[in-house]
Amino acid sequence: MLPTFIAIIAIAVVIVLWAISTQRRLVVLDENISNAMSQIGVQLSSRFDALTALLDLTKGYAKHESETLIETIKSRRSVITAKSTPNDVLRQEGVISEALGRIAMVSEQYPELKANQNYIKTMDAVQTFENMVRTSRLIYNDSVTKLNREIRMFPVAMIAGMLGFSQREYLEEQSAKADMPSMK
Repeated sequence: MLPTFIAIIAIAVVIVLWAISTQRRLVVLDENISNAMSQIGVQLSSRFDALTALLDLTKGYAKHESETLIETIKSRRSVITAKSTPNDVLRQEGVISEALGRIAMVSEQYPELKANQNYIKTMDAVQTFENMVRTSRLIYNDSVTKLNREIRMFPVAMIAGMLGFSQREYLEEQSAKADMPSMK
């Protein structure tokens, strides 16, 4: 009787320790995803700042167009946080792509704007932030893969839902994304 009781207690302790270990591992994976989404938010915010600077440069050439774009961006811009969804990111990238397309149209009408050194430097900054967003997206998707894989594998799959973890969505590449305006 006593050996059976000890065996039951030992099995219960092992199960509890495994559940605690699994929960801790899932929390780490979930935090990595939240951190990656926050990084995307930081990069998009920097990209919006560079875009606003670019719009300020176009004011001298197409004042009405620039002011309209600035107001559009202000009204449609939202902050990407750790709790944001991939759709939130896609919406913000759409706002940026639309604005860049319109800036490209303005710069085509004013060759002296395209030749302006501040315009060229600001476009370089926009491109740099775009590359940083791409890197952050890769990190986010890699983190999502790790969590989703862990959640789907036995025996973690048995308790992941009970612990409050579910599969997360990937950030998909925007199919109709506007090309970056050229500086040449």
